[in-house]
Amino acid sequence: MTKARNWKKAAWVTFFVLPGAAIVFVFILMPLFMSLFNSFFSWNQLIRGEFIGLENFKKLFTGYPYQERFANALGNNVKWFVVTMLVQNTLGILFGYVLSRGIAGHGTYRRIFFIPVLFSIIAVGFLWGLYLKPKGMVNSLLSLMGRQDLTRAWLGDGSIATYTIIAVNIWRWVGFPTLVFMSAIDNVPAECTEAAYLDGVNEWQMFFRIVLPLIVPSITIISVLTIIGSLNVFEQVYTMAGLDGPPNYATDTIGTLFYRTAFGSVDSGAPEIGIGSAIAVIIYLMTFGISLCSILFTKSKEVEL
Repeated sequence: MTKARNWKKAAWVTFFVLPGAAIVFVFILMPLFMSLFNSFFSWNQLIRGEFIGLENFKKLFTGYPYQERFANALGNNVKWFVVTMLVQNTLGILFGYVLSRGIAGHGTYRRIFFIPVLFSIIAVGFLWGLYLKPKGMVNSLLSLMGRQDLTRAWLGDGSIATYTIIAVNIWRWVGFPTLVFMSAIDNVPAECTEAAYLDGVNEWQMFFRIVLPLIVPSITIISVLTIIGSLNVFEQVYTMAGLDGPPNYATDTIGTLFYRTAFGSVDSGAPEIGIGSAIAVIIYLMTFGISLCSILFTKSKEVEL
């Protein structure tokens, strides 16, 4: 009987675990190992050549034009992270806190904030690309308001193009951290807030001294997702600006650089599978390192608590 039960238990575990393990292997581990493997070889377009070790990585970091392109693209990814972290997540905490206070119509506001998250990223990028054209809706509205001085070539000016795309991305995603933070704030023990109010704290003090320290786990999770999302930016730039990161690579990211290098080289128009694989490996390593650090940080905080 015991052996039969063990066999049944093993069968059920296998039934539920194998599909997930297969998905992880096929869509995560296999591409990672294939990228690592391919990065160690020279390539003649789609034909694998001889083993060259870390030469593709060396060319990426020191060879022209890859060194310049990679540094520029990574810098834009850092801009994505910094602006998104400061603006989107700060707004998410602010909106979440206000909505958790039970203001009039908070249920409607909650839906309004989250609706853009449900939109297709391709559709959002395409439509906002039209709105932000020199004669698009945004400049037309500014002209109607008598603010022609504010009209811009939003996606054609290298100094603001990246920030414009980031702003659109924030508009689309701000509802997600808003709901996460609102849920975390709603789960703050009532006795903590009631005791604080009895002690005479105001809303500012309540937020910074009581609420904020208690929602640190949620802030950590959103921060990690923000970092990972910033490293994997692709669709928004592709649909609004293009694969070349125009103007003059001002909107380029390591995602678009990877695609452009692997499927059509940045200088010759021919695929550079080896260097593209090296870029993919670097993206994987950065994502894994950040995820690992976040797990260790979260566990250390749990131990402290």
